[in-house]
Amino acid sequence: MQLPPAIILATLCIVMQLLNRSSASVIPNRHVSNAHWLPAVATWYGSANGDGSDGGACGYGTLVDVKPLHARVGAVNPILFKNGEGCGACYKVRCLDRSICSRRAVTVIVTDECPGCSKTNTHFDLSGAAFGRLAISGESGPLRNRGLIPVIYRRTACKYRRQNIAFHVNEGSTDFWLSLLVEFEEGEGDIGSMHIRQVLFLPL
Repeated sequence: MQLPPAIILATLCIVMQLLNRSSASVIPNRHVSNAHWLPAVATWYGSANGDGSDGGACGYGTLVDVKPLHARVGAVNPILFKNGEGCGACYKVRCLDRSICSRRAVTVIVTDECPGCSKTNTHFDLSGAAFGRLAISGESGPLRNRGLIPVIYRRTACKYRRQNIAFHVNEGSTDFWLSLLVEFEEGEGDIGSMHIRQVLFLPL
């Protein structure tokens, strides 16, 4: 889809303002990450080695299966989804059974909501690929067969190699309506607000 010049210019304007931190175009939602591990449960959905969902409540669509997300994704219950404010947040998740679980935590990015998950206890519904990475070598299949497992988790800063922030202009945008998705943001992953400034073309 070829976008009209007005949309392209507006998008570039946002990016330039983000790169220039003296501008107030984006106001991060600053908070302190969880310093301690907290209890939760985890399940998985989709195909065994897949990315969980082709859609997702956060609007990532098929982007969840390509770099930098690359299926390291999952859905969360309303406690962490926060009516969409939790989208893009990163968490370290580790399972506890040492006979089958790796001691290494897996970093996952929130890309979807799990409305059917518990509303009172923290619940991660991970992609099959992310869930399998919780296991020691050769045990990803048996771990998936357990279905629901106890885990611990904590908030962590998002890290994307050689990239700080990226925007995606959603399909359906026109001269009069612009829809943007913040694909990822390095660091806390929270955006409190985003401003856009329209720039008019002048005749030469």
